Amino acid sequence: MNQERLMNVLLEPHISEKSTMLADQANQVVFKVVPSATRTEIKNAVELLFNVEVEGVQVTNMKGKTKRTAHGTGRRKDWKKAYVRIKAGQDINFMGAE
Repeated sequence: MNQERLMNVLLEPHISEKSTMLADQANQVVFKVVPSATRTEIKNAVELLFNVEVEGVQVTNMKGKTKRTAHGTGRRKDWKKAYVRIKAGQDINFMGAE
């Protein structure tokens, strides 16, 4: 795999109430990813960037919300979300303090 492509697959961690519960209970981390990313690319990118072993990846396409403004209706962009299961005993720390 192209290492340059892997560096651009993950956009940002998706922090929400659900993702926090998954991190605590199921050892999963949620990321916003590039819409063209595959499961294999996401797995390799997480292993490369965070030095952890990935057990599995689940991917879902999120539809953009329709919003009304003073100028009519508009639509936010569609995006892709990846649930990454990390092997037991390993952790990804986004705060940087170890």
